[in-house]
Amino acid sequence: MSGSKPDILWSPHHVDRYVICDSELSLYRIGSIGSAEAKAGTLPLSEETAATLLAINSDTPYMKCVAWYPKHEPECLLAVGQANGRVVLTSLGQSPNSKCKELMGKEFVPKHARQCNTLAWNPWDSNWLAAGLDKHRADFSVLIWDISSKYAPDISLPMEKIRLSSGDTDSGLVVTKPLYELGQNDACLSLCWLPRDQKLLLAGMHRNLAIFDLRNTSQKTFVNTKAIQGVTVDPHFHERVASFFEGQVAIWDLRKFEKPVLTLTEQPKPLTKVAWCPTRTGLLATLTRDSNVIRLYDMQHAPTPIGDETEPTIIERSVQPCSDNSVISSFAWHPSAQNRMVVVSPNRAMTDFTVFERISLAWGSTTSLMWACGRHLYECAEDGGQGGSAEKDRDIATKMRQRAQNGYGHDTAQVWRNHLLAGGDDPQLKSLWYTLHFMKQYTEDLEQKQQGSKQSLIYSGIKNIVRSSSGTTENRRCWRGSDRQTDVARYHSEERSLALQLCGWIGRGPEVDVEPFLKTLEQEGEWERAAAVALFNLDIRRAIQILNKGASSEKGDLNLNVVAMALSGYTDEKNSLWREMCSTLRLPLKKPYLCVMFAFLTSEPGAYDGVLYESSVAVRDRVAFACMFLNDTQLPRYIDKLTNEMKEAGNLEGILLTGLTKDGVDLMESYVDRTGDVQTASFCMLMGSPGEVVKDTRVQCWIENYRNLLDAWRFWHKRAEFDIHRSKLDPSSKPLAQVFVSCNFCGKSISYSCSAMPHQGRGFSQYGVSGSPTKSKVTSCPGCRKPLPRCALCLMNMGTPVSSCPGSGKIDEKVDLTRDKKLAQFNNWFTWCHNCRHGGHAGHMLSWFRDHSECPVSACTCKCMQLDTTGNLVPSDSS
Repeated sequence: MSGSKPDILWSPHHVDRYVICDSELSLYRIGSIGSAEAKAGTLPLSEETAATLLAINSDTPYMKCVAWYPKHEPECLLAVGQANGRVVLTSLGQSPNSKCKELMGKEFVPKHARQCNTLAWNPWDSNWLAAGLDKHRADFSVLIWDISSKYAPDISLPMEKIRLSSGDTDSGLVVTKPLYELGQNDACLSLCWLPRDQKLLLAGMHRNLAIFDLRNTSQKTFVNTKAIQGVTVDPHFHERVASFFEGQVAIWDLRKFEKPVLTLTEQPKPLTKVAWCPTRTGLLATLTRDSNVIRLYDMQHAPTPIGDETEPTIIERSVQPCSDNSVISSFAWHPSAQNRMVVVSPNRAMTDFTVFERISLAWGSTTSLMWACGRHLYECAEDGGQGGSAEKDRDIATKMRQRAQNGYGHDTAQVWRNHLLAGGDDPQLKSLWYTLHFMKQYTEDLEQKQQGSKQSLIYSGIKNIVRSSSGTTENRRCWRGSDRQTDVARYHSEERSLALQLCGWIGRGPEVDVEPFLKTLEQEGEWERAAAVALFNLDIRRAIQILNKGASSEKGDLNLNVVAMALSGYTDEKNSLWREMCSTLRLPLKKPYLCVMFAFLTSEPGAYDGVLYESSVAVRDRVAFACMFLNDTQLPRYIDKLTNEMKEAGNLEGILLTGLTKDGVDLMESYVDRTGDVQTASFCMLMGSPGEVVKDTRVQCWIENYRNLLDAWRFWHKRAEFDIHRSKLDPSSKPLAQVFVSCNFCGKSISYSCSAMPHQGRGFSQYGVSGSPTKSKVTSCPGCRKPLPRCALCLMNMGTPVSSCPGSGKIDEKVDLTRDKKLAQFNNWFTWCHNCRHGGHAGHMLSWFRDHSECPVSACTCKCMQLDTTGNLVPSDSS
C-alpha cells in the first residue's frame, strides 16, 4: 500500500485491537479515555474512547493488501501481499509462541512477478491462504498457499505440490509451489471463501465472478459481470454476496447466480469499499472515493428466497462519522459491538463512531407504546401521577374504549342520553346527540302523519330547510313586562318553526311555547342562557325573574341581580344614556349570554351581528335567533356562512345545519381529522341511514376502522352488537352467510329447511345433544339421506337441533341471526379444524381443548386450537 491511502483492519479475535495499513503496519488498542489518557501515543477517537499505539511494523515495503490470520494462535499474524506478487507472513508485537516465530518472514513467491491484489484466509482450514494476482499470459492468477506445507505436508497430494525452493533449503522460508493454481490467463481482483463449504472460493476475475470448487478444479461456476471488486459474503445470510464496480453495488444470491437480485446505484464517483455489518442482519455499508459520508443500505426486510422478478425493498441513508467533515479513507465494522465502526482519514486521523438504529414505534391497542432500537425493546410505562392521568384522559383511543364499555351510541330510544354515556363533559357531543334526538323524534311524528316529503327534509339539516322556506310572514310583537310598547319585527313560516324545533327551543305541539325549554335550562342551572332565550322571545319580565332566581340559588352569582336591574331600565330611545352605557360596557362582560342580551337590546332592527357572530354562544341558539329575526334574504346567507365555518372547524354543532348529508360527511371528516374519533362518526352517520351517505367511502372507512378497533381491544361482543345495530339502521350492510356446509356424498347443502320437515324417518332423532326430548335434530343429509359425520368425542352423528322453521323453506334465504330462540345454541353447532379436518360439536370441542392441546382423534397430533391466533384469548368485554 505504498503511496496509497490508509486502510483499517479489525482484529478477528481481539475486540479492542485494529491495524492501520499504508506504508507501514500500526497496531492500536482502543479503550475508554479514562484508562488510556495517561499512556503515551494516545489518540482521541470520540468523547468516550481513545486509541493507544502498541506496535509498528515497517519491514514489509510495497504493501498492496493485508489479511489477518483468523485463528487466535499464533497471535497478531498477518499476511502481506506486495507489488511483486510475493506474500509475506509478518507479525505485530513480540509473541512467545514458537509457531509464530517459525512462520515469521515466510514468503510465498509466484512463478512470474506481478501485483498481488487481494488475500483471503480460509476460515476453517487456517493453513490455506488464497492470493489474487494480476493477469499473466502464461500463469495462473489465483494461488492457494499452504503456510504449513514444510512441516505437515498433505500425503494425498503429489510431492511437487509442496516443493520448497532450492534457494533457501536450510530455512525453508520461501515457498514457490502453491497448493492450488486457478484462473489461468486472467486477473483476479477480489476473493472470499464461501461459508457453506470450506473448499468453495468466490473470485472476482477480470470479466466474471467465478466459484471455484477445490474438489474439482477443472470446473467452475461463473457469471459474466463487471461487478468483480470487493466480493464479500453476508455473515448472517451466507447465500447473499455483495460486489461492486465503479459506482454500482451488485447483490447476488448464490442459489440463483445468473444475475444480481439487486443493483444499487451510488454517486458518480467510484466505490472504494463495501462491507456487511457483522452485528446487524442485512446492513451494508459503502464508501466512495473522496467522500465524507458512508452510505448504509438496510435490507432487513428483503424477501428470502428472493424471487426472479421482484426486487427486495431497501432503506437507504447516509451517516457522517467525522465531525470536521474530513474525507474518509476507509472504515471497519467492530466485530462484536453493535453497529460500531472506526473510520480513518488520509492523514491517519481516526474516529470511533456508532450508527444509531432507526427507531420503530408500535402503539398497542390499549395506548401502550413500545419501540425497538437495535437489539433492545423498550416499553413506555404509564406515569401514575396526575400528569400522566391527564395525558391519558386526553387520548381519544382511551376515551373511545371507555365509551364502548359504557354502551355509547347504542341507546336508540333516548338518543340524547348517548352524550351522558360519553362522559357528558363535551359540549359538542352534547349538541350532536340532542340534534340527532330531535331529528329522530320529529321524523317519527311525521311518519305518523304520513308526511314523507317533510320526513326526508328533517335529516337534510336546517341549511336545506330554510332554503325551502316559503310563505314567510312578518309579525310585529310588543315587549312583555316592559313599559315600552315598541313593536319588534319577527318572521314566521312552517319551515322556520321546524328549525326552532330542531334547535330545541319549542316543543312538538302546534303552539309555539318556549316555557318548557326555559324550565329545563333552569333545572340545569344555565341561568344566563335561559334569561337570553326569554329575552329573545320578547319577555323581558321573565328574563329578569330568571336572573333574580339564579342570583338567589345555592351556587348563584350575585352579579345577576345587577344585570336584572340593568334590564329593568331598558328604553328604546336611540340617544338615551342607558343605551350608550350598555353599548359601551357589554363587551367586558365575561358571560357571553349576558353580552348578547345587551347587544340585542341596543341593536338596530335587522342588524344583529353582535348576537349572530358571538362564537361563545351555542350554535343552536344563534340559529334559532336567526330564524326568528332575519328575513328571507338575510337568513340563507347567514346559515351558509355559518355552515362553512362549522365544516372547516369540524365542529359537531354544525350537524344541526348540515344534517346527515354530503355536507355533514365533509364536516365529520374535518372532525375525525382533528380528533380521530371514528366511533362518534360511525354512530352519527348511521342514525339517518340515507343510502348515499352510508355508502360514502369515508363513512365506510370510519365504520371499518371502528370495527377493527373493537376487535383489537378484544371487544368481540361489542363489535357484534355494533354489527347488529348497524344492520338495523342500514339493512344493506347485513352480512351474507360465510360458511356453507355441504354433504360429502351428494354435494348439496345440508342446511335445515322446511321442506325436510315431513321426513321424520331415517336419520332424525327426537333428542338433541343435551338429551332434551322437546327438540328434533337433523342428523342426515336432507337430499340423499346419508348420515352426517360423527362428533370426534361423543361419536354421535352431528346435526342441528331446531324448534321452528326459520324461513320460507329456501335454503339460500337470509336468516335473521338477531332473532332470539330461532336457531340452535352454539354448543350444538358444527365445528372442525381446517388443518386436520377433524371436528365435532362446538361445546364438546371447546371442553376438550380446555385440558388438552392435541386433536381428540386417535393418532392425530394436530394442535388444532393453537393454530387459531385468537383461540386462547379471552374477550375483554366478557362478563
